[in-house]
Amino acid sequence: MASAYGWLSLIPPIVAITLAIRTRKAVPSLLAGVFIGYCIYVWFAPDKSALVVSNPVLGPFYETINALLASFADPEAITLFAFIGILGGIVQILVAAGGAEAFARWSEAHIRTRRGAQLATFGMGISILIDDYFNALTVGNVMAPIADRLKISRAKLAYNIDSTSAPDTILFPMSSWVATCILMINPMLVEYGFPDTGFSAFLKTLPYNYYSWLTLLFVILVSWWDINIGPMAGFERSAREGNDVTRRDAEGEATARKTSGKARASDLMLPMLALAAQAVIFMLGTGGFFSGAGLVEAMQAADSTLALVYAGVGTLIFVFALYIPRGLMTADEFSAAFMEGFKDMIEAMSMLLLAWTVSRVMGDEVLATGPFVASLVPAETPALILPLVMFIATGAIAFTTGVSWGAMAIMVPPSIAICAHVAPEMISIALGGVFAGVIFGDHCSPLSDTTILSSTGAGCDHIEHVRSQLPYALTSGAVSCVTFVVAGVTRNPWVSIAFGIALMWVTAFALHKHSERQETAYQRSKLE
Repeated sequence: MASAYGWLSLIPPIVAITLAIRTRKAVPSLLAGVFIGYCIYVWFAPDKSALVVSNPVLGPFYETINALLASFADPEAITLFAFIGILGGIVQILVAAGGAEAFARWSEAHIRTRRGAQLATFGMGISILIDDYFNALTVGNVMAPIADRLKISRAKLAYNIDSTSAPDTILFPMSSWVATCILMINPMLVEYGFPDTGFSAFLKTLPYNYYSWLTLLFVILVSWWDINIGPMAGFERSAREGNDVTRRDAEGEATARKTSGKARASDLMLPMLALAAQAVIFMLGTGGFFSGAGLVEAMQAADSTLALVYAGVGTLIFVFALYIPRGLMTADEFSAAFMEGFKDMIEAMSMLLLAWTVSRVMGDEVLATGPFVASLVPAETPALILPLVMFIATGAIAFTTGVSWGAMAIMVPPSIAICAHVAPEMISIALGGVFAGVIFGDHCSPLSDTTILSSTGAGCDHIEHVRSQLPYALTSGAVSCVTFVVAGVTRNPWVSIAFGIALMWVTAFALHKHSERQETAYQRSKLE
C-alpha cells in the first residue's frame, strides 16, 4: 500500500523525536507528534468523506482522542501494562524489605570493579533470552544497586541493558521474537517458490544478522575498555563524582531503601529466579507444551506477555510467603510497597501508550509512513548492495515508527519479492538485513518500547538514555553497513562476519584511545 501523504507522513516522528531530544520531556513530545500526525491526516486527506469528522479543528482532536483510547484498549497493551505494574510493585517490595540493600552489600565482595559490574550486566542480559521486555525490566532492577555503588551512571547501565535485550532475543531460536519472524517470512517464501521455509529459513538468516552480533561484541569491548563517547562521557564523569544526573528520582529511591540486617542477598535473587522460572513455565503452558506440543512449537506459539503476567502474580505470592513469616515486613507494608511500585511505573506506561499511538498514526490505515519509506527502495536494486539497502530501509522504518514487528511486516514482502527477481541466492542475506535493521532502528528510536523499558528498568531518564546510547548504536550500525557490503560481494557468512568482528574491534580500540585522551584532557583542565 502506497502512502497518499508522501513526505508529510514523516513529519510526526520527526516532530516527536526532535522535541523529545530538545526539551528532554518525552510525554508531551510524543503527544505533540500524535496530534500533528492527525492534523496532517485530516487537513490533507485525499477523500474528506472518509473522515468521521472533517472539521479542521475538531477533526484532529477527535482522531487523537480516539487513537489514544484505541491504544489503551488494545488487549496486548493492557496485558503489558499489567506486567509492568506488577513488576514495579515487586521491585518496590524488594527494596522496602531490604532485599536490594542486602544484595548490594553482598556484591561488594564479589563485584568490585566497574569493568566487572558492566560485564556482569552483560552476562545477565544475554542469559535472559526468552523475551526482550522481561530482560529489560529485570536486569536493570537487579544491577542498579551495584552500578550505584561503583559509580556507573544509569545511562551506561541502560545502554548495556538495551544492547542485550532485543539483540540476543532475536538470535535465540526459542524466543518470543522467532515465531513472529517465521510467520512473516513463511507465506512469502512459499509464494515465490523458495526451497527453505519456516524455521530452517530463519536459522539461515542468523549468521547475517550483523547488527545484533556486532552490538553484543561492542558491549563487551565498551565494558572491558570503559569506552565513553558522546553525552555518555559527561554522564560517566558526573557519576564518578557522585552526582549521576541521568538517574531518575535518585533521592527518593535512596531514602526508600531499608537497611535492616534481617534481609539477605537471596531475598532479592530468589524472587528474580522465581520470576524467570515461572516465565519459562507459563510461556510453555500458553504455547500448549503441557497439552502435547513440542518444545520448539510451544515456545513459538506462546503468548509471552500473558505468560509474564502469570509469572508476576506467581512471584508476588512467592515473595509474600518468603517475607511475611520471617518478619521482613508486615502485610500492610507489603500492600503499600506494591501500590507505590505500581504507581512508579505510570510514567513508563504513559510513554508506551503515546509511542504506540505515534505508531498508529503512521500505520497503514492513517499516514502509511512505513510503506512510503519502503517505496523509496528501487525494485531494480543491484544484488551487490541489496542486503545493505534492506538494512538501512528497515532501520529507518523501525526508527521513525518505533515498532519493530511493524517494520518487519512492511519490509519482508518487498525484500523477498526483489530477491526472487534479482538474486534468489541472496534471500538469507537480505532477510538477515531486514532483521538486523529492525534491531538497529529499535535500538536508536526514542519511540521504541524496548528503549522505553530499558530506561525504566535502569531507573534512567528516558531521553538521556536515548541521547547517550545513540553514538554507540550508530557505531555498530556503521560497522554493520560495511559488513553487509562485504557480504554482498563475498556471499559467504563466515568471511563477512570475521571481517565485521575485526572491524568492530579496531573501531572500538580507536574509540577507547579517543575516550582516554578526552578523560586525560578533562583531568588536566580540572587541575589548571
